[in-house]
Amino acid sequence: MPEGINITGPITEEYADILSRDALEFVANLHRKLNPRRLELLQARSERDAKLQAGERPDFLAATADVRAGDWKVAPIPQALQKRHVEITGPVDRKMVINALNSGADTFMADFEDSNSPTWSNNVLGQRNLRDAVRGTIEFEHPTKDKTYRLNDSVATLLVRPRGWHLVEKHMTVDGDEVSASLFDFGLYFFHNASALLAKGSGPYFYLPKLESHLEARLWNDAFCQAQDALKIPRGSIKATVLLETILAAFEMDEILYEIREHAAGLNAGRWDYIFSVIKKFRSAEEFLLPDRSQITMGVPFMQAYAELLVQTCHKRGAHAIGGMAAFIPSRRDEAVNEKALRKVAEDKEREVSQGYDGTWIAHPDLVPIARKPFDKKLEGRPHQKSVLREDVDCSAEDLLNTDIKGGKITEAGLRLNINVGIQYIASWLAGQGAAAIYNLMEDAATAEISRSQVWQWIHHPAARLDDGREITPKLYNEIVPQELEKIRTLWGKNYDAQLFENARVLFDKLSLEDEFVEFLTLIAYEKLP
Repeated sequence: MPEGINITGPITEEYADILSRDALEFVANLHRKLNPRRLELLQARSERDAKLQAGERPDFLAATADVRAGDWKVAPIPQALQKRHVEITGPVDRKMVINALNSGADTFMADFEDSNSPTWSNNVLGQRNLRDAVRGTIEFEHPTKDKTYRLNDSVATLLVRPRGWHLVEKHMTVDGDEVSASLFDFGLYFFHNASALLAKGSGPYFYLPKLESHLEARLWNDAFCQAQDALKIPRGSIKATVLLETILAAFEMDEILYEIREHAAGLNAGRWDYIFSVIKKFRSAEEFLLPDRSQITMGVPFMQAYAELLVQTCHKRGAHAIGGMAAFIPSRRDEAVNEKALRKVAEDKEREVSQGYDGTWIAHPDLVPIARKPFDKKLEGRPHQKSVLREDVDCSAEDLLNTDIKGGKITEAGLRLNINVGIQYIASWLAGQGAAAIYNLMEDAATAEISRSQVWQWIHHPAARLDDGREITPKLYNEIVPQELEKIRTLWGKNYDAQLFENARVLFDKLSLEDEFVEFLTLIAYEKLP
């Protein structure tokens, strides 16, 4: 090991070339330079949260009014990222990487974050899988079928989502401190693949998750500059799309793009985490007591305002606006389920096209043609619709905070679904699977975050009531949980692991019942991963 670096996870023969001395030194240098500011920004998050709980409400920043008013644009977008009508996402599992790149989507976001359970094995082998994919050598031999998976001649453009600033990689320490998970994921991928990607006419392209301010975007920009300079890669070669998935970041869209303007590719409407963020940041305020998550659609006031402001901001600055996730997994047995769900997917994508979005997200290859159709029809061969400036949008701070959902109700069915799905997802995550197929949806950590935060809010908020008038109490919760576990046991049948689901239940209890709200479930769940 280089001086000051320690690896506590195993380094097998498969891992050794990814965890080379030079690669680890590269990550360590990023961490040493940038981690002090990362910690300061995380402390600033905590201080901001305390103010929000005391009643403060966010607004557009007075100090950066000149940035919002300025006539500037992001640097030119490379050809490989001009057309992003359909983007498929998924974890960095070897077979999934091949299938996603072969799916017919325009881009594939390989995910080290919400759809990846960050075991040491998943993280390091995920880097190996992406390295092989970049070089076109990736193959997968199915263990039970006589089938070998390989890349097609034409594949999707690859983007990578590292973990957020709030997470660490516990298996690597630098000078005694756990390394930033963001810099671990970003650094290893960039070190091994930047030159190879540029040589083939593409580049090191990224998605940036969970940002809460433009200062956090500035930190990413500094990481990009340091990494490019260290490997003598031209500045601006990196292109990054920021997931706009926190309510605080919604007030700083212009500023976030400005901070990374040399490296910016666009913004993405990360709607599931956005809903979680609204619940989390205003969890004690009565006006933010939200109904069942199924009722929080893109047509409710605060979601529509956010979606339209994102398009307006991106197109004003020459960046792409990418829409939200369609998580449906087509059923192989129930055509009635498929027909209803695919109709909703098509309607959702048609809404995004009409709002001016340049592309959208899906979780399953079968959805590629469904998602592509409205973009092909509206754009008529054009790669994007950045000429749609949405000058009709006039979004105020009040619009972004308007959670008045007409007819919204908290129901027992909604409470039960949150408990059921939350426990199932956490069990999957603890078992090393970050993308979980639950009730014909490909769920990731964002769904579990919404589920547990709603349950916490409903139990702890004095005004929360079910639509039949009952108070939502720990007693009611403790009555429902065993019933939902029995449903899960029946659903899973012989694959039901009693200890695994008991561990998930204990964790979900902690997240739902304790008085202190846990900022991210992954922070405490990560302690239980190998």
